[in-house]
Amino acid sequence: MHRPLLLATLLATALSSPLTHAEPPLPRSPGQPYAAGNLADRIVLTPGADAATQMAVSFRTDLRQDRAVLEFGPALAGPQVVAKARQLSGSSRRLDAENGPSLYHQVRLDGLSPDTAYAYRVQGSAGWSEWHQFRTASRTFAPFSFIYLGDTQNGILEVASRSIRQALRSVARPALVVHAGDLVASRDDLAHDDEWGEWNQAGAWAYAAIPQLVAVGNHEYLDDLLPDGSESRTLGAHFPAQFALPRNGAEGVTETSYVSDYQGVRFVVLDGTSALDLGTLEAQTRWLENALQSSQARWNIVVMHQPIYTCARPEDSEPLKAAWQPLFERHGVDLVLQGHDHCYSRLTHVAGRAATRQALRNQQAIGPVYMVSVTGSKMYGLNDRAHSQPDRSAEDTQLYQAISVAQNRLSVRAYSADDRLYDAFDIQRDASGHKTLHEPDLATPAERYCTRNAGPDGLPCSARDK
Repeated sequence: MHRPLLLATLLATALSSPLTHAEPPLPRSPGQPYAAGNLADRIVLTPGADAATQMAVSFRTDLRQDRAVLEFGPALAGPQVVAKARQLSGSSRRLDAENGPSLYHQVRLDGLSPDTAYAYRVQGSAGWSEWHQFRTASRTFAPFSFIYLGDTQNGILEVASRSIRQALRSVARPALVVHAGDLVASRDDLAHDDEWGEWNQAGAWAYAAIPQLVAVGNHEYLDDLLPDGSESRTLGAHFPAQFALPRNGAEGVTETSYVSDYQGVRFVVLDGTSALDLGTLEAQTRWLENALQSSQARWNIVVMHQPIYTCARPEDSEPLKAAWQPLFERHGVDLVLQGHDHCYSRLTHVAGRAATRQALRNQQAIGPVYMVSVTGSKMYGLNDRAHSQPDRSAEDTQLYQAISVAQNRLSVRAYSADDRLYDAFDIQRDASGHKTLHEPDLATPAERYCTRNAGPDGLPCSARDK
């Protein structure tokens, strides 16, 4: 059995037995033990199906804290928050991994008041965490901003954390952080539990205070060896333990597909890996149509891992394109946020950037804008189409996106990790619902490409062909 399959089997069955003598141990994070301790860690806030009234908290403890216990109440201007707090309980599950056993706890907060600030803390065996504060969404439309992050996956703490933290500094009071999957590698870069330790450390307290809206990627799945010798995939145990998602998704993928309504925006999150490899494409397609058809939101944004139009691979994700793109267009999806390709691409017209220029000149209506981005260190080279089909592309470049939502405009700003504006566009809607693309007159650098072996920073290109 090769190393990824062996690791998958160990984690999927929640065992902590050592690797065989034939396989060297996986690398560990230097100086980071990441074992569960007597205070809670890996605290993550996620939005509910209705983010005006529902949130959820997940956290990890050692085995001595055998119950999920959370205190929460209204956020006060003074220090006596505990005086108005009440205690809630939730569910717990044991997870045995490379750093030893732990308990992951989840507590769901329902019946919250819209547009209201709350504070909460969670219990470990030695005491309480610090107080974390969040605000629920407004019941009706109100402007807000959020951050979008592509794949973090590799070099999470060493490299990707820089992009994550620059993103958090760039937007005043981001309402959400949206992740397009492959948060970790789940293969052979690091011990799997170390990867999740690094992911949590990279975002630290911000992940506990700002709702995290996450899609699952192919690397959140683990290779699995079936009895007949064939390979399949199993969702890694960390993902459903780490994120208390709404679970209102398609049949068979309720842990990884869902809808969350936030202040006039419907976020529809899909699981492309399960659709492509585990036979859930038809179920997700039926569910997707209903999720879009029933939407009363001002804007509709789809979050998925595998892109409809690739900027790195020779071929697009044809099954997903055939099943889902017609629904995106028919039901007026505005923006599709994707990862997987480890390059940057903003695509408006499949006919290419010349068609986009024509549409801009003539104020022609547009359908969804498809965006691919990457936050971490792993880079893929651009394919031949990426120089002419997307409106703008990049390789060998870490990015984050700041997206502002207004009544009649979605403003998207893509920044490179050194905090320079790389791409800027707006989706504008008039009173009749007619949507057009607008490119504001802002200074952006030349597109970042590798030439032969030279990268855009004057160093050897780190992007490899896919």
